[in-house]
Amino acid sequence: MNNPFFAQFFPLLQIVISVLLGASLGSFFNVVAHRSIAGKPWWGRERSVCESCGKELTSVELIPLVSWLIQKGRCRGCGARVSPRYFIVEVVGAAAAGLLAWRWSLTWAFSLSMVGAFGLLLNALTDYESGDVFDIYPLVMGICGLLMRLFGGRDAFIDGMIGAAVGWAIFAVIILASRGGMGWGDACLMGGVGAIFGWKLTLLAFYLGIIAGGFGIAWLMFRGKVKWGRRDSIPLVPYLAVGGILTLLRGPEFLLFIGNHFGRLFLPGWPF
Repeated sequence: MNNPFFAQFFPLLQIVISVLLGASLGSFFNVVAHRSIAGKPWWGRERSVCESCGKELTSVELIPLVSWLIQKGRCRGCGARVSPRYFIVEVVGAAAAGLLAWRWSLTWAFSLSMVGAFGLLLNALTDYESGDVFDIYPLVMGICGLLMRLFGGRDAFIDGMIGAAVGWAIFAVIILASRGGMGWGDACLMGGVGAIFGWKLTLLAFYLGIIAGGFGIAWLMFRGKVKWGRRDSIPLVPYLAVGGILTLLRGPEFLLFIGNHFGRLFLPGWPF
């Protein structure tokens, strides 16, 4: 870091590497979500295949972002159209990781934010495609978050535990009040989010997620996809993911802006 040239371009290098990592994680979580819903293993020697012709995809056909563009969104074997969702998720993953690297640099806050952002992305994919949240993924989120918080000391760990309880309780109340109108998977997800975010940022993420959901539903109603008074099933987790990522990027500043400065989060690099 004593080299001026290296010091000048190192932050940009971090962002570029994070963008590539984010695109790769987006591609991987696309597979995880799709196979989880289909009841197929996403680990081991299971290879990716074209959903139309069953052709096994080569490594050249699986390069994040690049392959979809070069192949113009079609299978090289049968020419069938490949859903643009795969490309969109890779773009979202690249953008999220790049923005988080720009915001937090290489700190514990960045690592914790990546776990939170991509945990939300995975659960958003399963909820969007099938309406289900698989309990195992929020559980892994929560365990990873609490383990990472151990490096921040006792206070950081306790904040994560309280955050998990608060996140779960918010949706538990909603589920009980709606008498089954919402599944317990959403409560498990917010518990996992709370373990990573801590209780203050969990409340903010929930608030921003509900606001994002309001705009999303208004847009669906404008397009005629949702009608007033009709009991349409609308996936909530994608909107919570939007609120969560916004919170990871600007949550501390937002709390400071509204005068809700509670002190440090006790994680290196997270200025609370």
